[in-house]
Amino acid sequence: MLHELRIRDLGVIQDATLDLHPGLTVLTGETGAGKTMVLSGLALLCGARADSSLVRTGAARTVVEGVHQLPAEHPAMQRALEAGADVEDGLVLVRSVSSDGRSRAHVGGRSAPVGVLAELADSLLAVHGQADQWRLRRPNQHRELVDAFGGEAHAVVLAHYRATYAAHAAAVAELSALRVAATDRAREAEMLRLGLERIESVSPEPGEDRSLRVEDERHSHAEELRRAASTAHSALAGDDEAAAGAPAAVVDMIHHARAALTSAADADPDLAALGDRVAELGYLAADLAADLSSYLGAIDVDPARLAWVQDRRASLAALTRVYGESIDEVISWSGRAAARVAELEATTDRIDELAHRVDDLAAGLVKAGGELTSSREQAAATLGLRITQELAELAMSGSVVRVAVEPADRPGPEGADTVEIQLASGSGSPARSVTKAASGGELSRVMLAIEVATAANHGDAVTFVFDEVDAGVGGRAALAVGARLAQLAQSSQVIVVTHLAQVAAHADRHLVVERADDGSVVASGVRAVEGEDRVLELARMLGGTDGAAAVEHARDLLGRARRQA
Repeated sequence: MLHELRIRDLGVIQDATLDLHPGLTVLTGETGAGKTMVLSGLALLCGARADSSLVRTGAARTVVEGVHQLPAEHPAMQRALEAGADVEDGLVLVRSVSSDGRSRAHVGGRSAPVGVLAELADSLLAVHGQADQWRLRRPNQHRELVDAFGGEAHAVVLAHYRATYAAHAAAVAELSALRVAATDRAREAEMLRLGLERIESVSPEPGEDRSLRVEDERHSHAEELRRAASTAHSALAGDDEAAAGAPAAVVDMIHHARAALTSAADADPDLAALGDRVAELGYLAADLAADLSSYLGAIDVDPARLAWVQDRRASLAALTRVYGESIDEVISWSGRAAARVAELEATTDRIDELAHRVDDLAAGLVKAGGELTSSREQAAATLGLRITQELAELAMSGSVVRVAVEPADRPGPEGADTVEIQLASGSGSPARSVTKAASGGELSRVMLAIEVATAANHGDAVTFVFDEVDAGVGGRAALAVGARLAQLAQSSQVIVVTHLAQVAAHADRHLVVERADDGSVVASGVRAVEGEDRVLELARMLGGTDGAAAVEHARDLLGRARRQA
């Protein structure tokens, strides 16, 4: 509930504090005393557009502060916590408007966008004035009223439809995306297959490019390699065709050195050891000479083999230019490409699967939509009847409310139909949208009838504010309006700005806005009246006087209201 409302420098109000209580609170006062400014202050707390003309003449800014006492699980409390608000002492909302039109908002002591106030207001305040019938002016609110009125059974049907719609929309979106990209996927798969076929036709082996490069170099420089190996072999082992006077072979020189050392080795062990090392050198030289001889025998210039190697290398190079810097990378690419082709082919299967799923979900959506429409039609018929019954008690006995459920152009996330509250103002009059068929005062009473008819469906602690809900009625009908407001106040906090004593008599708390002599409303300008003071205020409202007849009439009104409670 709204626990306290403080207004400073708003219109004619200099400084006023309204201490509010549960139940029905009425706000009365003479014309021009500032009752409308209270509603303007509430509108600012609801995120209404800032207007510098609201700032009291001579003041720097208007400030409106509201304190809400709410349970921790209330949606507004949760949203305020998300905005970083401090809600330990209740949810405090502040809106200020400077004389130059700049606006600021604070939620729980933290600066916040004005839009946050509007979000919070949806679950905190429902302001119903002749210029602010928001719930009836928004088509989606008509549907939400019916859905909330439908109860738990309807909620189950609605939840099933929403889940089916979401699943269908997701499947359609995925299928559309896959089909749009089908050409690109087909092109990609074809390019990958061509690459795989090209690699498969060459059938490279791991490391083959490196081994063939070595072999190509050997064949291409065979004569140069042969000369080098032959020269080295001759130097080590000699050459039978060597010319006279050619240097002695290394093997022969080592043999002579060993023979010289062996002849004297018995005389000195150290010399014998050196001889052994010379012997080892001889063995190594002989082995090396033998290896060179084998190498010479293996060098064979085979033009056919050389041509094959070079052709093979050219084939491998063609692959490495496209698929990797080495054959090993080419082979790795082919593995990835094969996996990607399998994935793309599986996507085709996914398209077929999704197409069947979309068809199944479409059929399910039609069925769920039909069930939802049927459930809404039942709830709408009952709601229309209850609102009509309430209007009969609010000086609109000839009016009939019809909640029309009509097919929509296409199914949406909330159903396959549109919902509109329609009003027929009199017998034989066609039913039209309630916002077009009802006058300002009638619209407020229709809203009151709706709130009373759906009072049991208000799950959250909403504060209802009515401005001139009693416009155009009086006498017994005005008493009925007051009784209906009191009935609504049994489940919600209700604040009413009224000029009728018949309505004010039903209040649990009566606040009076009084003007000071200078035309402003000071801090003491809003006061609660009880007992005899309340009787005198009701008398003033009845006849503009506190005469005995008016006072007696006021007492009678209070008695009737208590008996109706």
